[in-house]
Amino acid sequence: MNHNKNKLCTLAAILLLTKTTTAQTTGTKTSASLWDGMAVAGYVDKGAFINFGGPAVKWTHKPFCISLGMLPSLRIKEDKAPTSKNATITPSLGCGLSASYKHLALQVPLYYNAKTAATDGKWNVGLGVGYKF
Repeated sequence: MNHNKNKLCTLAAILLLTKTTTAQTTGTKTSASLWDGMAVAGYVDKGAFINFGGPAVKWTHKPFCISLGMLPSLRIKEDKAPTSKNATITPSLGCGLSASYKHLALQVPLYYNAKTAATDGKWNVGLGVGYKF
């Protein structure tokens, strides 16, 4: 019983501290947006991709931002197999470097194509341009 009481007190203390603790802020006015990120479209491995950014490690020095992170994407590529084919639009997860200046975003993503009966697995480098929100 005492063990459960300690857990409850610890949880209450954490909740109390998270409600009262604030980050260092200035008195500047902030603007609300639908999300913080970017929408990017580009070319990779004889196909296209569309992504909205993902979790990343960022370095920001206004108006520049450089990030290295994961890129959940939709890849658009026609399958040229003579028999059964994959869908033209498929979900994919890449990783890569993104750089932005004000609202212009440039991206160098890496996507992995898994090994198949006809080809070996390999990493493909792409290039994309988009808009930073």
